[in-house]
Amino acid sequence: MRFEAGAEEEFEAACGLLVDRLVRWAGEQGLPVDGFMAESALDYRHRATADGRLGLWEPRHVEELLLCWLPETITELPGEERGDAPGTLRTLLRYLHAARLADPRGPALEDSLAAVDAVAELFPGAMADRTRWGLAKFWAMTAAEQGVDVLDGAALQRFAERAQRGEVAYDQQALDTVMERRLTGRALSSVARAEPQLPVVLPPDDELRRQAEASTIVGQLRGLAEWAGRDGRAVTAAGRLRMADARELVHVLGTGDKAEGVRSSADLPRLGLLVEWAKRARLVRVAKGRLYAVARARPVLADPLELWLRAFEACFELRQALIGARSGWHVESMLFDAYEDVLEDVLNTLYSLPYPMPWPRLRDAVHLAYQVRFQLDGGSDVQHRMWFEHADRDLRTVLDTLVDLGAIEREWGMADPVFLEVDLSAEPELPEGLPPELAELLGAAEVAPDPAAQERDRRLREELAAGPVELLRLTELGTRAVRQRLLAVGRDAPLVGELAQASAAGLLGVLADDYDPDAASVELAGWILARGERDAALRQLVEAVRSMPFRVRAHAMLAVLLTALPDGEGERLLRGLRDDAALAPLVLTALAHHELLSPEDMTDAEHLLLIAENLLQLVELAGGGDGAEAVLRAQGRDARDAVAAALDSAHPDRAGLEELGQLAARALRTPAARVGRARKRRRTAGKSGRKRHR
Repeated sequence: MRFEAGAEEEFEAACGLLVDRLVRWAGEQGLPVDGFMAESALDYRHRATADGRLGLWEPRHVEELLLCWLPETITELPGEERGDAPGTLRTLLRYLHAARLADPRGPALEDSLAAVDAVAELFPGAMADRTRWGLAKFWAMTAAEQGVDVLDGAALQRFAERAQRGEVAYDQQALDTVMERRLTGRALSSVARAEPQLPVVLPPDDELRRQAEASTIVGQLRGLAEWAGRDGRAVTAAGRLRMADARELVHVLGTGDKAEGVRSSADLPRLGLLVEWAKRARLVRVAKGRLYAVARARPVLADPLELWLRAFEACFELRQALIGARSGWHVESMLFDAYEDVLEDVLNTLYSLPYPMPWPRLRDAVHLAYQVRFQLDGGSDVQHRMWFEHADRDLRTVLDTLVDLGAIEREWGMADPVFLEVDLSAEPELPEGLPPELAELLGAAEVAPDPAAQERDRRLREELAAGPVELLRLTELGTRAVRQRLLAVGRDAPLVGELAQASAAGLLGVLADDYDPDAASVELAGWILARGERDAALRQLVEAVRSMPFRVRAHAMLAVLLTALPDGEGERLLRGLRDDAALAPLVLTALAHHELLSPEDMTDAEHLLLIAENLLQLVELAGGGDGAEAVLRAQGRDARDAVAAALDSAHPDRAGLEELGQLAARALRTPAARVGRARKRRRTAGKSGRKRHR
């Protein structure tokens, strides 16, 4: 239910299979469905969202699909029958829940259906709104409206030539809006996929609240708001604290500023930062010459965790206060221009990292980002070194502030060997399991390899290997805050324990898709513990595998039980299911795949079951239909013999075997009687009949 951004063949195969099953199920249920619209919905979740989870549909996804993605990408030519996108989406949502494919971290089915109802009436207007169209759709619709057959390549080319000569009338204002959205990256087709982060473990909120209360910054921000009060404190015409008040606050808050001999509160940097921080956190405000505590912030001030999280969010607005030029004699560093992007990338890099990040590696990775952003050459001249050193000092200032807040912690030690294995001067082979931002910072260097880059990398390796270096990692509070930001932008950020109330199928599906083995073991143990009686919980999990209609997914779910249950319990569980008529093919496949069962240990009947299961999974992986036929055809005689053996097996999926026999008969041009009874496969309604265009 999730595919890498570049795994287009795999996604297309899964999408085709899913739509085929959806259309078949909808026909049995008497529900409306348009196969092409269903494909478009899955395309949207795969290609135009940060997480790519096909089984998770929040209200924002529903709205974006119906009011943005389909209007942008789907061309319905004049005279064509319009597809029922809202009705198809309702059916798709119902099917995902019925087939146990819905992500348990998403909303309930009723809430998703209500989200469709909320925007369904707006869909026709959105499809007709030219400002929502993509560029290709804009010109195709313009051509069609002027009588051009857009399916005739030559006619479309002649239209394009006339448009280039200015001989075509079109809506200039709408085109300007389309181009502006395209050039600024706001078009959904330009959304970049962000791979899921590794699962993290967090303590309960009460413990995080205790940690937040211990933060010096939290105490100072609360103290500043209490000092300002409801009546406020007078400020200067420039909005600064009066010097007498500033001296009082330095003492009350313990900022450490030296106030003796200072004539302006602007020259008290720590106090000035706190005042600006409190403003950005919406704890205090300046109005009519006075500094007031914000009345609506009282509940936040009373909850240390909420206050800490608000202070963390405000860090993204502290660019000027932290690293802005103090006078006309100074200039800002490269970090000033890239502040929010770099801060976000650094925090996302540290998030879920299983080992602390050495400062030298982080520093040099950020340098690469500067080189790309500011189009610097790869030279090491004095001017560039000065620029990098200036930016490094500013980044250290920002990190110091995050350490003071309690979002990051520092220690000194040897860098983990993984940081010595990554070559910043070339496209590297990255170790598995790295968080995506770390992989991006360490490996996605867009600077061409050159001798200077290789020399820099050599020096960095020596620096890391020479001795203890500064190591950085997120605290538990920092992890909580970054996770909150990731979720807010639609990123997947699994939290160990969040699946405790999920269904058995939902749990195993997410563990198979998103969790590494260690995190899966912890999550599974917590889920079983929450059910009280272990044997009953295991029976629920086994039944979830039994009832999964997709064999590849059922195999993955069973593999989770095999690898995530402790102390060999998974292997014992599967061996106990070896005689289960419904599960035996999956059990044999899993045990054989993990080299826990050799061919010599299987009976002839089990060999046939294993062959049949492998072929049925192959059909699913190829997307069924033409894809499966092509795979079978490429295997020639070997495929004919394997299919014949599968049809002789006692595999419980008789419908799947019948379809396999039909596919083999077509692929190998063998009489159907030779490979089993075949029946005409029902085609997808959305794939035939009217045309759709992208």
